[in-house]
Amino acid sequence: MGLPALEFSDCCLDSPHFRETLKSHEAELDKTNKFIKELIKDGKSLVVALKNLSSAKRKFADSLNEFKFQCIGDAETDDEMCIARSLQEFATVLRNLEDERIRMIENAGEVLITPLEKFRKEQIGAAKEAKKKYDKETEKYCGTLEKHLNLSSKKKESQLQEADSQVDLVRQHFYEVSLEYVFKVQEVQERKMFEFVEPLLAFLQGLFTFYHHGYELAKDFGDFKTQLTISIQNTRNRFEGTRSEVESLMKKMKENPLEHKTISPYTMEGYLYVQEKRHFGTSWVKHYCTYQRDSKQITMVPFDQKSGGKGGEDESVTLKSCTRRKTDSIEKRFCFDVEAVDRPGVITMQALSEEDRRLWMEAMDGREPVYNSNKDSQSEGTAQLDSIGFSIIRKCIHAVETRGINEQGLYRIVGVNSRVQKLLSVLMDPKMASETETDICAEWEIKTITSALKTYLRMLPGPLMMYQFQRSFIKAAKLENQETRVSEIHSLVHRLPEKNRQMLQLLMNHLANVANNHKQNLMTVANLGVVFGPTLLRPQEETVAAIMDIKFQNIVIEILIENHEKIFNTVPDVQLTSTQLHLLRKKSNDSKPPSCSERPLTLFHAVQSTEKQEQRNSIINSSLESVSSNTNSILNSSSSLQPNMNSSDPDLDVVKPTRPNSLPPNPSPTSPLSPSWPMFSAPSSPMPTSSTSSDSSPVRPEEAVRGDSSTPFRKAKALYACKAEHDSELSFTAGTVFDNVHPSQEPGWLEGTLNGKTGLIPENYVEFL
Repeated sequence: MGLPALEFSDCCLDSPHFRETLKSHEAELDKTNKFIKELIKDGKSLVVALKNLSSAKRKFADSLNEFKFQCIGDAETDDEMCIARSLQEFATVLRNLEDERIRMIENAGEVLITPLEKFRKEQIGAAKEAKKKYDKETEKYCGTLEKHLNLSSKKKESQLQEADSQVDLVRQHFYEVSLEYVFKVQEVQERKMFEFVEPLLAFLQGLFTFYHHGYELAKDFGDFKTQLTISIQNTRNRFEGTRSEVESLMKKMKENPLEHKTISPYTMEGYLYVQEKRHFGTSWVKHYCTYQRDSKQITMVPFDQKSGGKGGEDESVTLKSCTRRKTDSIEKRFCFDVEAVDRPGVITMQALSEEDRRLWMEAMDGREPVYNSNKDSQSEGTAQLDSIGFSIIRKCIHAVETRGINEQGLYRIVGVNSRVQKLLSVLMDPKMASETETDICAEWEIKTITSALKTYLRMLPGPLMMYQFQRSFIKAAKLENQETRVSEIHSLVHRLPEKNRQMLQLLMNHLANVANNHKQNLMTVANLGVVFGPTLLRPQEETVAAIMDIKFQNIVIEILIENHEKIFNTVPDVQLTSTQLHLLRKKSNDSKPPSCSERPLTLFHAVQSTEKQEQRNSIINSSLESVSSNTNSILNSSSSLQPNMNSSDPDLDVVKPTRPNSLPPNPSPTSPLSPSWPMFSAPSSPMPTSSTSSDSSPVRPEEAVRGDSSTPFRKAKALYACKAEHDSELSFTAGTVFDNVHPSQEPGWLEGTLNGKTGLIPENYVEFL
């Protein structure tokens, strides 16, 4: 129920009911007054809190703006640039939001605090003053009335009339004051409906304006947020693969640190203790020393690993001679003396071990140490990618595109290793490979087929895009301008050997089809780059720096997929003449022996017969003469420089070696870390040598041994790792050297000695030295 109305007519009667009604109105005014006072107090506290919040957010934004990401490597991907810029974008959004908040805070005093203060003082305060006046007049009227009623009736008539007149005046004044008070009370009660609530509405409107501004900022931020989300996801995917690679390298370094020594620009480097003469005697100071054989420069940097700081100035001297220090001539172990051309006296140094001293001594005598790297064997054959290899890839692609193009996680979800190896054995069987029209039967799962395709590419002796171009592709991916990246990669692709480029085009056309169906298979261009980057562009050396470049390998693959029509179907802007191009490819194919970084893709050891070699040379020479006479017409036709997958290629028909029916345990297409995201496997070894062709097969190992009666035992080097399944077999890793290797009684096995133990070795796992 609301308050009863105050009737002006009741002012004259001034009844108890009127007084009770008036008191209820007065109590309501007191309640309103106290509430407004508390509201003003809370409003001021809110404003202070908002100011503190705004200040804290601005400080937070300033911190975000000042921080700069530093990524590993000499360049950043587009995703990393987006992520690095995100902190500044966040700071900008927060600052804009706080600018609007400050405007709201500044308006809060004008639209909320001041109107409430004014209403409380002017309206409620005026009502209180009217009440005081009303109470005073009430007291005066009541006092006058009582005094008047106490007059004696014996007074003179004139005195009584005067008293009556005075009482009437007082009563009239009291009545007027009562009317004014009632009017004021009712006025305030009505005013509070708008003058009290309106400032609150204005304040809330300012708050809504602030939130709406935040909403507009969020809309403007939407595009960048989407881009940032994609960049974060891409970076997370790359991190998973990179972490797997780094962890794998770390484990290898723990097991065999010397086998993974980085190729250094210096002949020798490491810590040495250098003897220095002091006033109180001699002391041994730890230095990090480097030696360059060509210039004979020794650089010594005093450095304390415990404090992490340099202990003095660097010193460089030119080596004159190095002499081993006899043990009985000094109390320290592992010492040697160095004489310098530009420094008098002898510098005595202490190595960290006897082996370390030996390496330093050999380096300073001009003999470089042996560095192991993740390179393929130098003794591999020179057979090119042949028709069998292309047939396997085409069959896998055809099966994927006809039966599984829409399968989720295509190429990301891996197949069972044993099934993958079995499928490869079937596909690499010469009988199966010769049946070009035979498709892969439906019993093989799509994930098994995709894993077989990836495994086959990893089994090549070198990556499809070649070691010698690996750094060039990476540098192209690091270019800032997108068009320049595409142009540079376009040019590099056309520098690849013909068959490498043919295989790459076949694969990129397929991956573009896969990416076009990404809404169904969830394999975007970025995801395909993560899967195929380390396979097609694996580094020649396994280092942390190389692993950090995996993200740029992925970008190269993304560019190839997105621009496959332009890259493979058009000639680069800066292109070699046809004659130069053919000569360059002929030189690349015919140069022997090839270096590790320049040799073409090989799969099996094969020796071309003289007749077929002559036939091949005659075809090349006739092609060169034809190209030389029609250079202009050929350059104008882009298709003349493109691979024709259906044409008869003399190189494809020269040798058709027999494939082995069984595969080595390596490489595994799977990753042990995650069944859902692709992990990057280490580069795999090539397939074992095997051939049955009478005119092109290499000599079998046992025949070579038996044919040389003067050397019944030979040394051999392992091409792959092998785990013994029986006591009579030997376990070993890739690169292991065996002694006393000779044929065994078991077909397909050799017998050799390793670390004093004699056992069986798979014949196709080794090569003779």
